[in-house]
This record gives sequence, structure tokens and C-alpha cells, in this order.
Amino acid sequence: MDIEVFDSQPDPEHPGWLTWELSDTSRYNHQILGRLLIRPGDAGKAWVRMFPERRHSNFADNLHGGTVLGFIDVALFGACRIFDLINAGTAVTLDLSAQFIGAGQMDVPLDAEVELLRETRRLVFLRGMVLQGENRVAAFSATIRKATAQ
Repeated sequence: MDIEVFDSQPDPEHPGWLTWELSDTSRYNHQILGRLLIRPGDAGKAWVRMFPERRHSNFADNLHGGTVLGFIDVALFGACRIFDLINAGTAVTLDLSAQFIGAGQMDVPLDAEVELLRETRRLVFLRGMVLQGENRVAAFSATIRKATAQ
């Protein structure tokens, strides 16, 4: 059973992007990551965007690695929403492998380009890159287990 807990509307400040907001703003996505946007990309790809703030920084005034990892995990589900594979509910990340490539900057939008590799009855295989413009911040691959029917 998919539970509709996200609201997606065209974002007037970012043409081509949709908002991706939880109806319950007390949860992780809103409280920790903040504002998120999603949009379709080329065939089999989707984009998810966050807007780093000081609360996402480390002592070197770069993006904290935990922020990047948390963003990647949430981006997997935003992409699956674009791919119309899951809405929300009990889907879970089974595995996530990430390689940090470069430092992320503060106050520059952080984008995850997520590619759908394969979908089976129960699993979704994904990979992607986290970018700030041309700056590569991290690469990743992951598997999601779809929600169990209730």
C-alpha cells in the first residue's frame, strides 16, 4: 500500500523542477535536509536538488559527509517517485555505496543525478552522481526494496 505523504507542485523559482515536500514537516527530510526539489532527466534518469545551509557544514566550512550521505539516501526515493516506482511507505534502502570525490560548497545547490539501472518485482537498482555545477562531490550506487503489500 502506498501512502501519499509528499506534495509535488511546480516550483515557481526553479522552472522545470517540482517541490518534493513531506506533509509531516517534523520528519527527517524537512528537519535535516530542508527544501528539496525533483525533476525528470533524460531517459531513465531523475534529478533531486537540495539547498545547503550552514547547518549542513563541517568545521572546514564544506558540506559535511553525513549531509551528503543523507541527501543521497533521500534522493534515491525522490528519483523513484519520478520513475513512478514508489510513492512512500515501507520501501527501504537495502544497500548504499558512496565514494566522496570532492568537497561540497555551502550556499550552492546540491544536485543528485540518479539513474535507474534495473527494476524487478521487489527491488530497484540505482546509481548516480552528486554535483554542484561541474564539481563532482560524490558517486553512489544503491538498491531499494519496494514497499511490502499491506
